[in-house]
Amino acid sequence: MLIDSHAHLDSPRYAEDRAAMLGRAWEAGVGAVLAIGIGEQPAEMHQALDICREFNSLPQSGAGIPRLYASAGVYPHTTPGIDAGVLAKLDGLLAQPEVIACGEIGLDYYHEGAAHDVQREGLIRQLEIAAARKRPILIHCRPKDGSTDAWDDLFEVLDEHWKQTGLGGVMHCFGGGWEQARRSLDLGFLISFAGNLTYPKAQPLRDVAARMPLDGVLVETDAPWLAPAPNRGKRNEPAWVAETARTLATVLNISDEEIASATTKNFLRLFRLEPDVGN
Repeated sequence: MLIDSHAHLDSPRYAEDRAAMLGRAWEAGVGAVLAIGIGEQPAEMHQALDICREFNSLPQSGAGIPRLYASAGVYPHTTPGIDAGVLAKLDGLLAQPEVIACGEIGLDYYHEGAAHDVQREGLIRQLEIAAARKRPILIHCRPKDGSTDAWDDLFEVLDEHWKQTGLGGVMHCFGGGWEQARRSLDLGFLISFAGNLTYPKAQPLRDVAARMPLDGVLVETDAPWLAPAPNRGKRNEPAWVAETARTLATVLNISDEEIASATTKNFLRLFRLEPDVGN
């Protein structure tokens, strides 16, 4: 069984075939999916939970579609929208049993968007809520090209505001170097690899992946984006996490079955879930 640790199931790009898409994931061996609750704006962060409850309640759940979990959080570029109401909504969502993580949250200095100090303050406020609710976090970190600026600021924030919680989290769609991976592991984070691991020009990322301990990795799609080769450029979907898992297995010199088992165990351990998830 595979687990897609990061998919935006609430994307309008799935509006016409969400159930069929989840069925394809099950047929591909995906037993669970973590639906990311950021929406397009903070007001939509509940949508992942709604989808989770809709599909988990169906009679065929567990026998035809993956088990769904949800997260909730405010994306770096929408942190200017954080106010008392948004924080209260986030707190309420993290209190729900299906919402197992806070995210994706973090810092993005690559795209033009929210000011860096606003992003950092928004991240800290969300870390406080996640800590109080004892939820691991899903981190988005993207620096400027050729820089480690966002990573440097991120680790400063995590060292001060998160490390002491011992809750850890996931470095989503990891794109850093070995130094960033090592520091993440030291903080109790899992490193999640997405479809870009399969791209021809991603050898530096595969070199990092090859150094990873087996108990420190996850796989994801970040669907509907970052479809892996050979489907690059198409709408991504959870079924295709198998391609990323296959590439990760190759660089780690293990079998497809071993990477599926390890990443599933890592996911269950981080989120303190029962080992029969998806079965």
